[in-house]
Amino acid sequence: MKSEGFPLDVSALSALMLCYANNGLFLEAQAIWDDILNSSFVPNSQIISELIDAYGRMQHFDGVQRMLYQLSLRDYNSLPEIYAVALTSFGKGGQLELMESTLEEMNSRGFALDSVMENAIVIYYSIFGSLTEMEAAYSRLKRSRTLIEEEGIRAMSIAYIKNRKFYSLGEFLRDVGLGRRNVGNLLWNLLLLSYAANFKMKSLQREFLRMVEAGFHPDITTFNIRALAFSKMSLFWDLHVSLEHMKHEQVIPDLVTYGCVVDAYLDRRLGMNLDFALRKMNVHASPQVLTDPCVFEAMGKGDFHSSSEAFLEFESWETWTYKKLIKTYLKKKYLSNQIFWNY
Repeated sequence: MKSEGFPLDVSALSALMLCYANNGLFLEAQAIWDDILNSSFVPNSQIISELIDAYGRMQHFDGVQRMLYQLSLRDYNSLPEIYAVALTSFGKGGQLELMESTLEEMNSRGFALDSVMENAIVIYYSIFGSLTEMEAAYSRLKRSRTLIEEEGIRAMSIAYIKNRKFYSLGEFLRDVGLGRRNVGNLLWNLLLLSYAANFKMKSLQREFLRMVEAGFHPDITTFNIRALAFSKMSLFWDLHVSLEHMKHEQVIPDLVTYGCVVDAYLDRRLGMNLDFALRKMNVHASPQVLTDPCVFEAMGKGDFHSSSEAFLEFESWETWTYKKLIKTYLKKKYLSNQIFWNY
């Protein structure tokens, strides 16, 4: 282009710069960036955002800091937007100190965060920070009168679950407000999970009744949280009552539900009674998992559930049903297939 006398405009330079950055050639990308800054060209905010994203993906956070510093000296019009992009880059990369220092710099310049960014910061602390840091970020969000959204609720809840802080999880959920309806059953289900994971059965039942009284309808996750606790505690009566309740509410069982039944009976060496246990369930349905993954973080996956997922993955050409999965699982456990003779 140069030899033909075509001028290199900011569009061509930007494309070349991004190509270098996306391939980890930071010296070349930086050279073009410096050329753009030292020219009469005005950097485009979209290009700058893409460049910061590329640097972040490659863990080149020094380059992001340098860009912010250079743009701040130029009093760039879109600087608040670029700060937000940099915060996201630092947060996704787990660079919490850089994120915090950037926040302080934004505050000193009088730039405010929007609700999306404030929620994102809570999420980054939930993933990469300590519980204390996460809770401090949540307190800062509340002081700004910003509502924590579903993704933030999930991130904080998973952090509590991974640290086995179920009491703290319950306190957090109550602070958010169990009456919130814009997140569906999420808050109530997580509260039930905080009791089920510690097998506090009376509290589990009490809060379940409160959930129903508050006008929330149990979903598959609600029922499976209780079913997992009943199964692990070998509470067969409660498990069967819960299955009847599911049927009444027209909630279709999933692989987790079937696993609760199968595991409960086999753990107590009651395999010959599985016919009775599964008689009212549609064993000819196609297997599916509809339960919120948060449940598995707290209570793990049962043996039938885990084995079935392996069957489904490694023999994907099969047309699986729950009946076929159970038969295959029983073969693995060296039990007689005649348990299913009456199906």
